[in-house]
Amino acid sequence: MKPNQDADQSSLKYHDVVIIGAGAGGIATAASLLKRQKDLDIAIIDSCEIHYYQPGWTMVGGGVFSAESTRRKTETVIPAGCHWYRVAAEHVNPDEQVVTLSDARRIGYQRLVVAPGLIMDWDSVEGLSETLGRNGVTSNYRYDLAPYTHSLVENLEEGKALFIQPPMPIKCAGAPQKAMYLSADEWRRKGRLSNIDVSYHSAGQVLFGVEDYVPELQKYVDRYGIDLCFGERLIAIDGPAKTARFVKANGENQEVLDRPFDMLHVVPTQRAPAFIAESGLANPDGWIDLDHETLQHLRYPTIFGLGDASGTPNAKTMAAVRKQAPVVAENLLASLRDKELPAAYLGYGSCPLTVERGRIVLAEFGYGGKLQPSFPSWINDGTKATRMAWWLKAKQLPWLYWNGMLKGREWMAAPAARKV
Repeated sequence: MKPNQDADQSSLKYHDVVIIGAGAGGIATAASLLKRQKDLDIAIIDSCEIHYYQPGWTMVGGGVFSAESTRRKTETVIPAGCHWYRVAAEHVNPDEQVVTLSDARRIGYQRLVVAPGLIMDWDSVEGLSETLGRNGVTSNYRYDLAPYTHSLVENLEEGKALFIQPPMPIKCAGAPQKAMYLSADEWRRKGRLSNIDVSYHSAGQVLFGVEDYVPELQKYVDRYGIDLCFGERLIAIDGPAKTARFVKANGENQEVLDRPFDMLHVVPTQRAPAFIAESGLANPDGWIDLDHETLQHLRYPTIFGLGDASGTPNAKTMAAVRKQAPVVAENLLASLRDKELPAAYLGYGSCPLTVERGRIVLAEFGYGGKLQPSFPSWINDGTKATRMAWWLKAKQLPWLYWNGMLKGREWMAAPAARKV
């Protein structure tokens, strides 16, 4: 089915499939589609000239990876044969099946894949933008700041180190803890930990959302002497004064807490790009309104979505995208052929929690917190910190990302069959 033929033909360029986003979700989906049907006319819309392997930034902050190893030019990861529009998507008209670009061009599609990633709202905390990268304030959620994290850890001899977890949802919900554990481990190895007060300030009420992994994480919290401060939401930072302000629910009232710091690892609140809601594609919370299994839009069957901007109740991780892309590819092609959608996404996400240099708790789970381990326990027990999981994270996953996932090689990512 072609897009609405009543649209102004003279200003439209048509493609079989249009993909919004050249991040992990967009590129992996394009590669998976072409693996299945080589003659598809696919267009990718994204203004970013650099493609980042964002899961590597935790390791940059820990001094394990170089920042440069986590980036490549976007043109080198665009699958051969795809047309790349080097601008942003501004609006989607799902009835006419047209995407309007930021330069006013209009792109028609038979099927649309929405994978734009999410927005880091650095301005959601008063004073944060002004002090990022200075005054001991850092974040592994930015390419340019992850090296500053490692510099702070290397140079801190004594004082207070605060690690922040904002309200959910965020991408890679374990990343704030990863930064904390790696930092504390380095201070322990250098004999400084007894002089550094480490505290974890979470807007939530639990250490980790899947209970099976909490006992092992708690062992490391105890090992490093970390002070857990639940129910605290960061609202302001005074960089020059090195003070962070939190609000904490205290019964029906809110308590304001000012805490000094020498190092502050911060994570901003996060949200979907505005065009999703403005285009009528959002659920009530602003995320792409998708069927949780098929990843097809609930109201517009010509649209599919995946990645961090999706309104599916899974962990927002690169590992989730690795499983989602083949599902979108299978179902999108079936929809083009007017067939039943065959593939199901079961909510898989993975969070390799770097609890010390050389060991990782490889948390793997799906919808409802159901464990979905990739390996039998005799190879790797995901509820324990193991050297094998570190080897996977540090040595194998980056290579598999660049040479497997982004090339349409779906190793250990075959879609589940949908029960209809």
